[in-house]
Amino acid sequence: MQTPTSHIFVRTSVVDSIAELYATKGLSRKSVLLFDENTRKLYGDRIIESMQAQGFQTRELVVPARETSKSLSSAWKLYGKMIETDVDRSWNLLAVGGGVVGDLGGFIAASYYRGIPVIQLPTTLLAMTDSSIGGKVAINHPLGKNLIGFFHMPELVLIDPSYLKTLPSREIYGGMAEVVKYGFISDRGFFDLLDEHFDDITALREPWLTEAVSRSAFIKADVVEKDFRETTGLRATLNFGHTFAHGLEKMAEYRNLRHGEAVTLGMACALYLSHRLGFLAETELAESLRLIKRVRFPKGVVEKRFLSLDREELFDSMYSDKKKIDRQLRFVLIDRIGHAFLHDRDVAKAEVLGAIDDAMDYFR
Repeated sequence: MQTPTSHIFVRTSVVDSIAELYATKGLSRKSVLLFDENTRKLYGDRIIESMQAQGFQTRELVVPARETSKSLSSAWKLYGKMIETDVDRSWNLLAVGGGVVGDLGGFIAASYYRGIPVIQLPTTLLAMTDSSIGGKVAINHPLGKNLIGFFHMPELVLIDPSYLKTLPSREIYGGMAEVVKYGFISDRGFFDLLDEHFDDITALREPWLTEAVSRSAFIKADVVEKDFRETTGLRATLNFGHTFAHGLEKMAEYRNLRHGEAVTLGMACALYLSHRLGFLAETELAESLRLIKRVRFPKGVVEKRFLSLDREELFDSMYSDKKKIDRQLRFVLIDRIGHAFLHDRDVAKAEVLGAIDDAMDYFR
């Protein structure tokens, strides 16, 4: 297992030194580049030209920029294109994009020829700080999100914060959900930095942006290194708020609510549940909620995708979450800012519904 940060590089114009970075891992200069339609248009020519100038052979794959691309049918088509262009085990795959491309690219790399190396080049804040790191790669099934996949660690994660300048504010605020999560679960000092410089980070001001991205990426990498296959419960803490969030995403049919937005709402529910069960003090609950409330949503999203929901239906929808065991929901809770734990005992339905009610009241 590589050390937590030895494969993560955060720098502007990271592609300009990609041959050097590949060499640190003994990777061949033969890469399949997977884009979505947006990342191909924004970054494709620049990346391909730079790589070819550094002596790379490249093949190019492009998928639609939508969640439905994370499917077995998409993977099947891409397998065919790789076979037709003589991609063999000597190649690797570079996934350029957000969570959809990263997950799909990782899934394909894990399964093609029984596994080829994958390199992640994330282009969204959410991907830079969460989904590109840790080796969980998956596709969706109509009955649930991320249910079919592998553990396949990236050889490299190449992060260029300047890519974020091309993103709309909705994507930035969505990504901040995962950044804030690390303050809740692992680092009180990071929480305080986020509280002080939240506006600087969302405005993409340096050095605060790179600091937030780097610390988030390294916190996740450290947790993953200590509990790669989620056997001790430590890695599960990365799912703070996600049990609620995946229920919200399913009710939104995986297209009307961004993942980060769902996580923001899910973390509010998880904070209230932590308080209701006697773990989180009132003062820290209030402090936590104030930071969450700074995440902006597009007009009407909270009202339509959260406040208008039937809480019983949301509770039932949460059972699509892959982290349940024996039909029992598992919740990640916090007992103080900077420390999370997996609550592996059954939680009364009334308490879960009460936490949802509390969060709904807070956002009204």
